[in-house]
Amino acid sequence: MLKKIFFLLLIRPFLLIVAGVYVKGKENLPKNGPCIIAANHNSHIDTMVLMSIFPLAQINKVRPVAAADYFLSNKYLAWFSLNMIGIIPLSRKPKKSEGHPFAKVDEALHNKDIVILFPEGTRGDSEEIQPFKTGVAHLASSFKDIPVVPIYMNGAGKCLPKGEALFVPFTIGVNVAEPIYFKDDDKKAFTATLEASIKKLESEIT
Repeated sequence: MLKKIFFLLLIRPFLLIVAGVYVKGKENLPKNGPCIIAANHNSHIDTMVLMSIFPLAQINKVRPVAAADYFLSNKYLAWFSLNMIGIIPLSRKPKKSEGHPFAKVDEALHNKDIVILFPEGTRGDSEEIQPFKTGVAHLASSFKDIPVVPIYMNGAGKCLPKGEALFVPFTIGVNVAEPIYFKDDDKKAFTATLEASIKKLESEIT
């Protein structure tokens, strides 16, 4: 309930009024999970933007994957990240003793959650797409019947660039493509297809 109230009263009004978030291709968003959302990453507000475009009734099922070393770095941030955002913490330097790094992501998909991943692996420079890593492909290869929905966001990197703490009002556009599925057991080919899809979305919205 706290998460719903947080998004209803704070996040969604802020993004709609201050950032003017608009969505193209909203009909391509999944009505329910399991599903993998794959989007470009320029800003810490990317996650909030993506979560805000889903109906409030779905918000508890939308789970962003986030770096454990940052978002669990202290008890206050950890509580907020886990309870108000609902992150799935992922270790960027996994140890063998911790098991498979995607174990909690697998669990979320089995629980029919909508999982948000950033194929670039980290935030890039404002409005620039970095080469994609194969993490989404590795995950999708284990869930071939689960759709992967490519999304491109424009403007978030200008609102809150990497390394900055001051929010600057800019219109944020979100472009959603039709889902794709892993096939042919070729992770590099899937990664290339995903990257091309998001770059195509970029050309359609800018």
